Amino acid sequence: MSLKEKIAARAARVGVIGLGYVGLPLAVEFARAGFDVTGFDVDASKTNEINAGRSYIGDVKTEDVAEHVSAGRLRATTDMSELRAIDAVDICVPTPLRKTKDPDMSYVVSAAEQIAKYLHKGMLVVLESTTYPGTTAEVLQPMFESTGLKVGEDFYLAFSPERVDPANEKYNTRNTPKVVGGTTPACSEVAAALYATAVDTVVPVSSTQVAEMVKLLENTFRAVNIGLVNEIALMAHRMNIDVWEVIDAAKTKPFGFMPFYPGPGLGGHCIPIDPFYLSWKARQSGFECRFIELAGHINGSMPEFVVERIGEALNTRKKSINGSRIHLFGVAYKKDVNDMRESPALDIIELLQRRGAVLSYTDPYVPALKHGSIDLTTVPEAEAGDGVDCAVIATNHSVFDYASIPGRFPLVVDTRNALKGVNGGHVFRL
Repeated sequence: MSLKEKIAARAARVGVIGLGYVGLPLAVEFARAGFDVTGFDVDASKTNEINAGRSYIGDVKTEDVAEHVSAGRLRATTDMSELRAIDAVDICVPTPLRKTKDPDMSYVVSAAEQIAKYLHKGMLVVLESTTYPGTTAEVLQPMFESTGLKVGEDFYLAFSPERVDPANEKYNTRNTPKVVGGTTPACSEVAAALYATAVDTVVPVSSTQVAEMVKLLENTFRAVNIGLVNEIALMAHRMNIDVWEVIDAAKTKPFGFMPFYPGPGLGGHCIPIDPFYLSWKARQSGFECRFIELAGHINGSMPEFVVERIGEALNTRKKSINGSRIHLFGVAYKKDVNDMRESPALDIIELLQRRGAVLSYTDPYVPALKHGSIDLTTVPEAEAGDGVDCAVIATNHSVFDYASIPGRFPLVVDTRNALKGVNGGHVFRL
């Protein structure tokens, strides 16, 4: 039976390497589609949770994990040798940046090395981890073909960029269109057939390089436009113009405009990182990505601007940051998630600590915060306020009681326009 026939009959055994924000939702969707799914992760605490029928990802319900585990369609392991029994495997591991802003491919390479040990005829390998154009063809293909198997004939290799937006109530793994690009037409066909069982819409493209570039374009588009609106916010502040009112008015135009909003900086696993993969790869070809670099500079400077605004607010009460009690509402990188990756709140906290502030925070999604020498525990919202000199809304979680905040704190710096419509000399916005 060919792999396509196995997929059609739900007889293919599916593996997912990396059980984080991308891998676990994907594994659950494949299990829901009727496949026997094995999740692989080096973190035994994650595999133990899954095997116990529990989810640690906000977008995946524990009852869904429990249902598929009890039905025998989903299990997890740290034993990579079980790849020998897998017919199709997705690589969903992290691809961070080094301090020099060049890609750290160690997680992808490590996963590929394990797959290469157990690669067999008829196997499909799909890379989902965001990376620079050429990774699949230049890194993975040679590793796999060194086993003596030929891509497109003996095994299949493709790239399909993840499109995860944590806490998005409208779009999830199933209803978000899936771009798929194979190393050969046969690879594209088999990979598309697999995803079509678990995703509503599959979008085939001509190559792995195109698929890799699609992801980077999507995230660079957001990074550059957020950089633009952050610069507009800095400019509007100097000109004493309410940037939030400007955006609200501009977005009434039904064509030629898409609203983006300023904030304390970029966070998450994609927007602050992915454009630099493209910038790094372009430099290898002698091309300088000036928009990307400039947007990165502007977005990266926003935490400093927030601290500047905190200083301005305290100055109106003849106080300095040094010695002031400053309380942050929200430290996750975006609303209604527990994800701390690249969160601008971490930079804000670090900058405030250097200036001598006494810090506290409230975030029901992040019970404890450890960052360098900073070690804090969340304070229940009802207990926050006594003795605080300035509150900072860094992440606009839906659960916060915004109506009460202006009356409970002598100063408020609102980086998210969460207090829209609230006026008063003690409320400061970007």
